[in-house]
Amino acid sequence: MKILKFEPIYMERVWGGNMLSDFFHRNINSKSDKIGESWEIVDRPNEQSVSSEGAYKGQSIRNIILKDSKSILGPNWNPRKRFPILVKWLDCKERLSLQVHPPAHIAKDLNGEPKTENWYVAKSTENAGLFIGLKKNISKTMFQQSIKQGTTELLCHRVKSQRGDSVLVESGRIHAIDKGNLILEIQQNSNTTFRVYDWDRTGLDNNKRELHIEESLKCIDFNDFEPKPLITNSSDGKTLLADCKHFRIFKFNSSEGENIKLKPEQVDCMIIHLISGKIKIGQNIILEGEQVISPFASECIISAVESSTFLVTDQFTNQ
Repeated sequence: MKILKFEPIYMERVWGGNMLSDFFHRNINSKSDKIGESWEIVDRPNEQSVSSEGAYKGQSIRNIILKDSKSILGPNWNPRKRFPILVKWLDCKERLSLQVHPPAHIAKDLNGEPKTENWYVAKSTENAGLFIGLKKNISKTMFQQSIKQGTTELLCHRVKSQRGDSVLVESGRIHAIDKGNLILEIQQNSNTTFRVYDWDRTGLDNNKRELHIEESLKCIDFNDFEPKPLITNSSDGKTLLADCKHFRIFKFNSSEGENIKLKPEQVDCMIIHLISGKIKIGQNIILEGEQVISPFASECIISAVESSTFLVTDQFTNQ
């Protein structure tokens, strides 16, 4: 078992587009032109990744872990625990809502789950941007007033985005992805989002989407001022993108013919995310946009079939 690869699950979103099919040349069986999310790896009660090849083809990630958790996640992993990382592609043709995810200390009180995530920008248009954190010296009182006045956007810190940018969005950080971005989101296995503002638009059902003002105000870190993305568009070799208590992410730029040994057998479980190019793991070809799990029991050597950029997520099994 060298790798595990799964079928994507596509989600229609009011802010979505068709970049996933255009950029990655995917044949998405949908009549909608608003496919906003592709859930690449997910182990949740109502959403289950299904293995696309190999010995486990056709089986859900939940069943695979129940059968073989020691080989996949290591000898100390409780098979009843869900896979701790959720991986998505986000096609942001329009901007997402201004939102926040609950910190761990308050999530249960709000009937939610904590969620820290990392964004990696794979493609962006000329005017694309990201809202991350607050502008300097913005207080909770000022923010509350702006919600009533409809001026919340003016208090949030917006930065221009470009290919190669990476942002760690820890729970409690106010944020929104502006239009024109194709983003790989690597996150805790959580699906709790509180919307602060949704730009006065209607959803796919032509009704206003629900806002969560009270919950959001309890979650927002009002000392989080003007964070900056990590700019990696010209980086070579290996670059650390994120290192938090939930996961660690590295970026690799590899040359054609290069071999990179990521780990030996019986060491950690990793996720490899191919951003561009083509790589091999054993005899398995990985194509642009694909994600694969390298199990604990297997060694992982990346062979670059052509010049490639890929991310590696690890250190998530100690939760």
